[in-house]
Parts: sequence; structure tokens; C-alpha cells
Amino acid sequence: MAVLAVAEHRRGDLRDPSFEVLTAGRELADAAGTELHVVVTGGDVDAFAEDLNREGVDAIHTVDYGEEFNAEVAVQAVDQLAADGEFEHVVVPNTVNGLGSAPAIAQRLGRPIATDAIGVDVDEGLIITRELYGGKTEGTIAVDGPAAVVTVRPGEWPAAEGAGDAAIEAADVDIDEGAIGTTVTGFQEVGAGDVDITEAEVLVSVGRGIEEEENIVLIQALAEALDATVSASRPIVDNEWLPKDRQVGQSGKVVTPDVYIAIGISGAVQHVAGMKGSDTIVAINTDPSAPIYDIADFGIEDDLFDVVPALIEEFGGDVPDF
Repeated sequence: MAVLAVAEHRRGDLRDPSFEVLTAGRELADAAGTELHVVVTGGDVDAFAEDLNREGVDAIHTVDYGEEFNAEVAVQAVDQLAADGEFEHVVVPNTVNGLGSAPAIAQRLGRPIATDAIGVDVDEGLIITRELYGGKTEGTIAVDGPAAVVTVRPGEWPAAEGAGDAAIEAADVDIDEGAIGTTVTGFQEVGAGDVDITEAEVLVSVGRGIEEEENIVLIQALAEALDATVSASRPIVDNEWLPKDRQVGQSGKVVTPDVYIAIGISGAVQHVAGMKGSDTIVAINTDPSAPIYDIADFGIEDDLFDVVPALIEEFGGDVPDF
């Protein structure tokens, strides 16, 4: 028996959740006392397999079919790989692609599915941890049956690191082309000037404490001085002061930068869910009881309109009029 993790890629690159799912899969495999295998379908599978050969991975199965990741191909591949009962659990990233394939995998294998896990364990069966009540609390759920399909939330596990010595082999599967109903024909770029905040190493994030839209130039000046990217909490986006693709949180994006600077953000659970995986969190807030201080590594209890200009000057930037 073994645990099978599903990797995904886009436009020639493995996506970050593919390496995070290795860590989650290894954790589950250790709890079950078994091996961790990985399957990658489509694209340059040989190069992907070499990159996925990280510490803790025991075997990698490649399926050379198509250029882009296709959830329906992944479903067929996993179905055939797991048909003989070798794989106890299947672990999939809780992404758009993962949520497109995991339910179908569960249906084909006749297994229960548990989604959006933030923790996995085994105790006379699979136990997963999920956030409940909009992230206000966590709870554990026992999954019926000896085997299951699990989707794991991006940003909750670190990416697997270190070189591995896994066996790499082409999977003995037969993909039915006639059963594939979708094809990737291209990608639509985001609007000019927009960025992917999930890729940023340093984020300067602004909340309702900024008071007025005109004051956001202050945050942008600090980001420029730090060579950082600007992000925001939901109220800023709801007010249309920054675009939706800058929103961090449960209804926005999950980010894991090296440094996350939360300016004028109280730290509601919905926002924290999107940034708590940051390596270092710095909070600037006048309220000493703000929940953001519960998770911050460093806190500045002061008026952002005094602190931010001082930081801009300290890092060699120009303080704008605001």
C-alpha cells in the first residue's frame, strides 16, 4: 500500500502546490507507515519527474500525454494506477485543477472525498483537519473507509525540498482520447500592469486603516522602496481602491511570501486564512488588541501615517504627499 500524490503544471512549469502536496503526502504516508508515490501527467514529464524527485518521495509515475495539464487525463491515469488497490489514499492540491479532478477520481475509485484539508493524520482510519465556521475554528473529521481522496489547501504545507532517490517510471496506463471532453487551447493574460501576488517574496498589504483611497500612494511608495508588491484586505477591494487580484484572504488569494507587512489590517480570520503561512509577519496597527498581533512576528503599535513615512525614508524612498 502507498499514498499517491497528484502533481500539476501550467505553461511548462510545475506549480507550487505540486511541491506542497509532496510534503502533505509524505506526512500522511508516515502516519500510515507506507510509501509516497507521485504521478505527473502531460508536458515534459521527464523534466517534471526530475524536479519532483524530492526527499521523501519513493516513486514517480509519468504519463506522457498532451502538453498542458488536463484534469480528465489525470483522472484516467489515477484510476488505472489505483485500480489494483496499491494506493491507500490519493492526495490532490485543492486548486482549480485539483477540484476538477478529485471528485471524479473519488467517484471512479468508489472512495470518500475530503476537501480543503489543512492537516492529515491516521488513527484507525484517515483523520483530516479543516477550518470551520469561516475559519473561526478548526475541527477534525474521521473519513469512513480504509482509503480516500483528499485535497489539501495550498500554503498550509511547505514545499518539499532536498534531492530524492525515487524510482521514475513511465506509467502503464491507456488514456482514452474519446473520453476527454476538454482541451487547453490557450491562456488569457491578466490585465496590463497586474501582478500575481502569490509569487511575491515581499508583500506590503493595506487594510481599512488607510482611511481614504488617496492615501494608498503611501503604501505604494513603501512597496517601491522595499522592491515589494502591494496587496490588500477585502474592504480595500470592495471599495474598488485596488483590483480584486490584489486581495489576500479566504475570498481572495492564499500567499506565502518571505515577508508580509500588514498595514492598518485588524486581522479578521478570513484575512489571516490567506497569509498565515508567510515566513515573517510584520503588523502596523494602533489597536493593541487587534487580532493581527496574535500571529505577527513583529508589531508596531502606532499610527501608520507616522510609521510608514519613516520606513520609506529609512529604505531610501521618497515620501509622497498624502
